[in-house]
Amino acid sequence: MHTRPAATPYAEETKRLTLSVLIPCYNEVHTIETVLGRVEAVGLANEIIIVDDGSTDGTREVLRKIEGEARPNVRIVYHEQNAGKGAALVTAFQHATSDVFLIQDADFEYDPREYPLLLKPIQEGISTVVYGSRFLGGPRKAMNFWNMVANKSLTLTTNLLYNSILSDMETCYKVFRREVVESMVIHAKRFEFEPEITAKILKQGIRIYEVPISYNGREWTEGKKIKWTDAPIALWTLIKYRFVD
Repeated sequence: MHTRPAATPYAEETKRLTLSVLIPCYNEVHTIETVLGRVEAVGLANEIIIVDDGSTDGTREVLRKIEGEARPNVRIVYHEQNAGKGAALVTAFQHATSDVFLIQDADFEYDPREYPLLLKPIQEGISTVVYGSRFLGGPRKAMNFWNMVANKSLTLTTNLLYNSILSDMETCYKVFRREVVESMVIHAKRFEFEPEITAKILKQGIRIYEVPISYNGREWTEGKKIKWTDAPIALWTLIKYRFVD
């Protein structure tokens, strides 16, 4: 008869980890309240921090309404001017208080019901960083061809420069224990946040654990904000942080 090995003290400790869900938000008047509801419905977040990055489309009015409701786990921080996704996440890091940080976009591309899958490797003490990959066989809406080429190229560059085997460096779903990022200085203001934080995680010697996730990509006509011009900036960011801190 086989018996399960006794849980280690570290594994027992990880089961009690608290979770902060961090939501950078810019001009998402049609989605932010629904996304927040989906995050709350999962029931895993000890706190949800929304950073409004200078929205001008009515998003702030929606968030002010949310602030007036009985949602004690929700905290909203406002940037007076649009500074970019990276800047919004740096602000979120500064306000988060939990043991684990999980990044959630404010649109419908990523599904909060997959949080248990993302959190499991951290809860079991397997890894301190988990990425949800859109390229490991999960269901997904067809991605724009050139977006896919840019994603694959940037991920390949990451693997070559940092001796890793990632399949999706640009994914939104990044989850890490607090200590991985609490002393990290992030300079990125916009979408170069993704390569910068990945580079700095890998330079710590951390092996990022990937799990397959679903993906429901939206079109630019639906509010998608990343542009082709962000790709060369991301490439330069990967190269730069290979040699500097």
